[in-house]
Amino acid sequence: MKSTPDNIDVLYEDNHLIVVNKKAGDIVQGDKTGDLPLSEIVKQYIKKKYDKPGNVFLGVVHRLDRPTSGAVIFARTSKALSRMNDQLKNRQVKKTYHTIVKGKTPEKGTLIHYLKKNPKNNKSTAYEKETPGSKRAVLHFRKLAESDRYSLLEIDLETGRHHQIRAQLAKTGYPVKGDLKYGYPRSNPGKGISLHARELSFTHPVSKEKIKIIAPYPQEDIWNVFER
Repeated sequence: MKSTPDNIDVLYEDNHLIVVNKKAGDIVQGDKTGDLPLSEIVKQYIKKKYDKPGNVFLGVVHRLDRPTSGAVIFARTSKALSRMNDQLKNRQVKKTYHTIVKGKTPEKGTLIHYLKKNPKNNKSTAYEKETPGSKRAVLHFRKLAESDRYSLLEIDLETGRHHQIRAQLAKTGYPVKGDLKYGYPRSNPGKGISLHARELSFTHPVSKEKIKIIAPYPQEDIWNVFER
């Protein structure tokens, strides 16, 4: 089920920011598909809740891949957007992802690859060694739980590359559940993938308060199993 102004899961909201738990399948910003983006849905939500006619300012602070779920920050003022962009650029926004992958992984580890993006198929290829046009990609993982066929991992990114988690885990032999693009054999119901932006930590752009957001898992059987 995609987000609508009536069903969006708002995790945090004030006059400066709004953080939403994105559903798999939502696009954060408009693209060539022409599908209604989450940014417009959030604007409609604000208009309805606060009875605001006319234009509503909403800035996209960061994005998530369409098949991914989890916490996304939007700015409600240009000042908040500018200050949040500075925090992102200076790597002061901590993002933690949870993902369900095929197979039983080691308990923890660090993956280092060189990623090269192909714009034609919107896919990144991970190489063991540096190649022309590639960028160094580093992530750290630890296993939170496992079942007979899957592992639940917590991911901390040291770099922020295109499809980094998906490409690096697939290269290592542990593709994200449902991720056909990176070698998982079957799609998930609803065409999403089991990659979730679980936690965000940052400094509020106006009050300077430390903010920590935890996004509940999608209401799907596989996530419910691990949450129990």
